[in-house]
Amino acid sequence: MGYGRAAAVGAGGFWPKTYLHCGRLLDVRSGKLLSQQTIVVEKDRIVAVQSGYTAAGGPQDKVVNLENRTVLPGLIDCHVHMLSHPGKGSSMNQFTMNPADYAYRAIGDAQLTLRAGFTTVRDMGGEGGVNISLRNAINRNQVEGPRIFTAGDAISATGGHMDEADGLSREQMAHYGQPANIANGPDQCRQAVREQFKRGADVIKIASTGGVLDLSKDGSGPQYSEEEIRAVVETARDLGMKVACHAHGAEGIKRAVRAGVVSIEHGTLMDDECRKLMKQKGTWYVPTIVAGKSVADSARIAGYFAPAVVSKALSIGPLIQANCGRAYKAGVKIAFGTDAGVYRHGVNALEFGYMKDAGMPAIETIRAATVYAADLLGETPNLGTLEAGKYADIVAFEGDPLQDISAMMRPRFVMKAGVTYRKE
Repeated sequence: MGYGRAAAVGAGGFWPKTYLHCGRLLDVRSGKLLSQQTIVVEKDRIVAVQSGYTAAGGPQDKVVNLENRTVLPGLIDCHVHMLSHPGKGSSMNQFTMNPADYAYRAIGDAQLTLRAGFTTVRDMGGEGGVNISLRNAINRNQVEGPRIFTAGDAISATGGHMDEADGLSREQMAHYGQPANIANGPDQCRQAVREQFKRGADVIKIASTGGVLDLSKDGSGPQYSEEEIRAVVETARDLGMKVACHAHGAEGIKRAVRAGVVSIEHGTLMDDECRKLMKQKGTWYVPTIVAGKSVADSARIAGYFAPAVVSKALSIGPLIQANCGRAYKAGVKIAFGTDAGVYRHGVNALEFGYMKDAGMPAIETIRAATVYAADLLGETPNLGTLEAGKYADIVAFEGDPLQDISAMMRPRFVMKAGVTYRKE
């Protein structure tokens, strides 16, 4: 477990402070490594960042020695599935697992994610509202995990990527009926958004094309009209929510971007017209390279996926990395996201190396998981940089990730909202 909750209020009503002595502090905005800095934390916020090593000011204050570490803002993964867990035959889980089973398993994966340095995640859809309950339990300090912004149940067309009845027998299809996340036509799309808002979602996720891990025949064809997507976007906007869009094929991407979604997830088959349109509209791209590589590797294991999945995983999975490089060169805004849950939780930082190999400078991959990700979430006042007023989400690594990006796989200190969860 962690290292305790926020310190109790001291004598006279003053809160004790924590002074973090940082040997190297990365200013993600400028890209500069600042030496010998002190971050001052009070309750759940950063109250100052000072040059030199500042001594503790009061008897209840404490000092954390990070003088041999590189210190960064807490990392943000903009595409995870906290209730998903990879494994051979995992498509059968919907028939064998109860909501409580998902919840207990997710607690462990949430802890792994947090200890890996990811203090915030955007959960892109799960089962039965359990992801919303997990978010709430973490917010109440009942379990440990990253700060979660969740889509609740992702919205899909009939036969689309999030239609759990895809590929089943007619009897099983009848059993599923018309779930609240399945919507066709503008009116049903508006209702589906309102339903997720009512249930407590923070963000809306839709699928404008098919996917790799569903049982549909095609992962690239468009599945929503531009009119349907616009109905989702406008309704979500009225409710103060942003819309993320799962999309592989180019036509589904273009419809979603024109309709005003905030981000394209995966974007595997985007063409030059997609990239130009995304840059023009300011649409974010969340590549999820590690997931593409993972599913392609798993597809080569006999029986790991259903036959309908194997061909899609082998053809689509390997394309994401090169597409990320093309998008970066074209000036498309890129935020960090991994699709954790498709691969195992806790190794999210593998994405940094894959992004760098795609042609992104190391500092840009880190910005994608900090300041850029905070912008995508609409959380710039709270997250993404080490500045006074921000949440005290602070991580420290062994080594210099600007020189060796694999250092992002070696977190040695993790603090979220002023509470230490890892210290080595």
